[in-house]
Amino acid sequence: MEQSLLTVLFLGFLLGIKHAIEPDHVIAVSTIASQSKKLWRSTLAGIFWGIGHTATLLVMGLIMIVMKGEIPDVWAMSLEFLVGVMLVYLGVSSVLAFRKRKMHAHVHAHRETVHNHFHSHEFTSSHEHEHCDVSYLRSVLIGFIHGLAGSAAMVLLTMSTVSSVWESCLYILVFGAGTIIGMLLFTTAIGIPFVMSASNLTLNRLLTQVTGWVSTAFGLYYMYNLGVTEGLFQLWFS
Repeated sequence: MEQSLLTVLFLGFLLGIKHAIEPDHVIAVSTIASQSKKLWRSTLAGIFWGIGHTATLLVMGLIMIVMKGEIPDVWAMSLEFLVGVMLVYLGVSSVLAFRKRKMHAHVHAHRETVHNHFHSHEFTSSHEHEHCDVSYLRSVLIGFIHGLAGSAAMVLLTMSTVSSVWESCLYILVFGAGTIIGMLLFTTAIGIPFVMSASNLTLNRLLTQVTGWVSTAFGLYYMYNLGVTEGLFQLWFS
């Protein structure tokens, strides 16, 4: 393999890591990581996001490169707008999640001291509570939508960097590996405060709801910026 191609692939890997921590990616996956009670599940959420993101970029990117096509601006911006809708949905879902929890009280006695211990269950069975607090399918779907929204930019970047279809495929895969590693590291880090506060319902609820409100606010801003500032609404109705 030529030295120049190795350099290009290394840069693509670094760009993939940088791409993973863009604000819309970070906020979206944070809403998933906030639901995790175990750190390894938070890490897996980032990995599955990267898998969905890379798969979409690879399929859409190669189709466009082989067919030498371009995504019209209105379609590219509409896919970006879908990211904003998704952020609002994830944020609202996160904010409302605690309302679905059922509170239980147990009496504990320590020598002469008797006190109540409160905890919550989100699910009706212990099996569901153990295995379903983080939806990996949702993580893949988030990555898929982000991949769709970024496919146009990815094709332009790839076509400006490499010259053949197989090199394009390799570049996208290496770029995707960078995004997976970048998101893996981020979701592991962001999962730490949620895991450590899992036994403190008040603090855990505060962190989760702050994450949800940030996602909702950023999603609304994202849609407004695309629709009004960048003129997507005008393109839709012109």
